[in-house]
Amino acid sequence: MVLVLCSLFLIPGWAQTNIECVGTATQVVQKGDTLFFFADEVHLRSRIGAADWYSTQTGALVQSNAEDIYPDDGGYYLRKAGVNYSPIYAFTYPDYEPASMSATVTPYCQKTELQLAGTVPAITYVNENGQTRTYARECTIAYTTLAWNTEQWVDSAAQKDETLRIGTYQLPPIYRSTDVVVRWDQKIREDLGLAGDSVVAQLIEPHAITCMPTTITTTRGAAGERSNEIERPKEATVLKGSAPLEIAFYSNPTPAVDFFSWRIYHGSDLIVQRQDEQLRYTFMDPGAYRVVHEVSNRYCPCDDPNDPDCMHDSVEILVNVSESQLLVPNVFTPNGDGQNDEFRVVYRSLREFHCWIYNRWGKLVYEWTDPAKGWDGTINGRPAAEGAYFYVIRAMGTDAAKNAQYIGLKASYKKKKLNADDATIGVYQLSGDINLIRGKK
Repeated sequence: MVLVLCSLFLIPGWAQTNIECVGTATQVVQKGDTLFFFADEVHLRSRIGAADWYSTQTGALVQSNAEDIYPDDGGYYLRKAGVNYSPIYAFTYPDYEPASMSATVTPYCQKTELQLAGTVPAITYVNENGQTRTYARECTIAYTTLAWNTEQWVDSAAQKDETLRIGTYQLPPIYRSTDVVVRWDQKIREDLGLAGDSVVAQLIEPHAITCMPTTITTTRGAAGERSNEIERPKEATVLKGSAPLEIAFYSNPTPAVDFFSWRIYHGSDLIVQRQDEQLRYTFMDPGAYRVVHEVSNRYCPCDDPNDPDCMHDSVEILVNVSESQLLVPNVFTPNGDGQNDEFRVVYRSLREFHCWIYNRWGKLVYEWTDPAKGWDGTINGRPAAEGAYFYVIRAMGTDAAKNAQYIGLKASYKKKKLNADDATIGVYQLSGDINLIRGKK
């Protein structure tokens, strides 16, 4: 036998309780009322010796001049020498065991419904103020869903605490098949030494869907490598920079997804539409892009987006491509000190490039077509003489019109700048002097 002290809060106008619970019991508090649940019959004892026992429900005398009573379930208080002592509310828990409990679970697109059937006896009492109250029995609904861990979907235990009742419970979307377990009065049962009680419903085929799109941008150059390309994509996570910007998009859907949609907008213009789980696209033209990804399934048709049963998860990814740029230095120092050893342009978002180098007599001494490379100051493998050389550059930015043309004849040595029309965006025809100075290493 376990003796549990019925220690209660002091209620205005009442003296502190002096009632003990004899036997195996546990205490809960609800709205300032303290309730005790017994493993078997209710057995109360006065700590102030023999006293009069009254019912909180009727105010009637239950037993006079008694130290112990074995009353029916309900609320009781002591009176002795004209003093009322705070009440307690006592119940025999086995009399309120839920019976014939069963559960079913129904998946929907944006929620999950759990239907609980059976009998749950109400635990009611009348307090000292004449108010009828019902004890809100606790239940826990536990299941396994999926959670994103920054790389992939993983199993994640979830639960929802509710008041035990017969009827329908609304749960969040559940993204995988799982057992949905309903347990009730867990603390009470544990304290009374009773085995836990529960019912299980199986969610076999979830309808809820979501996705967690990720991207991998194709990088250029080795990690840590110095580059003359401005805003070169150096990390796989970047979504902006110099073109060409090649990006792979991954949907990462939950299991119930059946259909995929990718739409790429350049400004307000739809330029790409695909229905694959993955998408790879190379962004060339400068500007802002919106990549809209949607997933759906056969359970939740979306003919009418305003239909409450319509379920599609939509994610928007922003991509920004830089305008072209080409800058040319006027000096370089190929002395092997690792600083400015090559004549290189500074650029971004170019789709075409050609540079010619001439000596002072107009002879072509070097040319190249990769803007990421340059001239190391040698001619046929031998160091070129210090002094002024002349460069001619023709380049097209990714923002140039598709049919853009260079002006004039094939590049040759001319002592004037070969300029395209200034209004022609992304077309570069440049010429000028480059000074080769070796200096000291």
